[in-house]
Amino acid sequence: MIGARPRVGVFLLAPGFPGRSAGEVLEGTVAAAVAAEEAGFDAVWLAEHHFMSYGLCPSAVTLAGYVLGATSRVTVGTAVSVLSVQHPVALAEQALLLDQVSGGRFRLGVGRGGPWVDLEVFGTGPERLEGGFAESLDLLLAALAGPRVRGDGPLFRFREVPVVPGPRAGVDPLLAVTSDTGIGLAAARGLPMLLGMHADDAEKARFVRTYRARGGPDVTHVSTHLAHVGDTTAGARAAVRSALPRWLRPGLAGYVRHDGAPRRPRDADEYTDLLCRLHPVGDPGLCRARLDRTLRHTGARSLALMVETTGDPARTRENVARLGAEVLPGLTLPDQAVRRTESVLSSKFVT
Repeated sequence: MIGARPRVGVFLLAPGFPGRSAGEVLEGTVAAAVAAEEAGFDAVWLAEHHFMSYGLCPSAVTLAGYVLGATSRVTVGTAVSVLSVQHPVALAEQALLLDQVSGGRFRLGVGRGGPWVDLEVFGTGPERLEGGFAESLDLLLAALAGPRVRGDGPLFRFREVPVVPGPRAGVDPLLAVTSDTGIGLAAARGLPMLLGMHADDAEKARFVRTYRARGGPDVTHVSTHLAHVGDTTAGARAAVRSALPRWLRPGLAGYVRHDGAPRRPRDADEYTDLLCRLHPVGDPGLCRARLDRTLRHTGARSLALMVETTGDPARTRENVARLGAEVLPGLTLPDQAVRRTESVLSSKFVT
């Protein structure tokens, strides 16, 4: 038996492709968000990066506010706001403000981030990334719940204050998860997980199974994917393989560690090939099949599609329109019985 269509959003990074100014990149990202609403997508997810061309949006909450004003129907969320480099209560205040003025269309996604120079620049330090992340997350959740919040931990100590504006009906945050530690944090707090593009279906299925085993509730996890549709699979993959490494080479090199330790970026061409193998890059039939497979094998019930794959704003909007017209209508959620049966097989599934 087949259920309803899953919730599907676009995942926008504002990638700094060479030869395009910051204004052109951000204008194209906003245009892609508007195109997603017109194409029938349910959500727009905005990424946040600092001090690198991988993504030219340093404040996903700020850009979300702009996109909320440019749209009228879609949910607009952060995927993610980097919690380790900002004060949890300040982030909660911004989220609650957007929740109020948008009538509940805002969704806050947060993540731990990495050991990057951001920690030095913003003065939060490695302790916020390591042992302090759980404290930061719990303080954020307490502020989102309101009506008052206080800091009693080793990193945040302050008197009780009112949360203004108070929650409208609940922001319903989610947590980006890349490790077993992250799974445990999400499950213990009942937060849906945002599952990354680097993981295949088998890995995502393991994360969902582990989440359930650790007592996590029945929530809607979001699976992220690179997505590019073309007339033929060969043509779609050729377009992505030609364009994506031009962004990935300088973008991945922009990850600089806070402690100055050297690091070797991933090979851009190899990473592009991996993304093409894992994700819906091809003709409409292949794209539907790949996403349908994810829904049946992972336990995720919502999708976020990274559509800025060529660095050409017009091609991005075309990609969004074709995904909306030729791929989304064919997607359905398996019912609970099908999900339980196939979860047994997902651990052996090979992408």
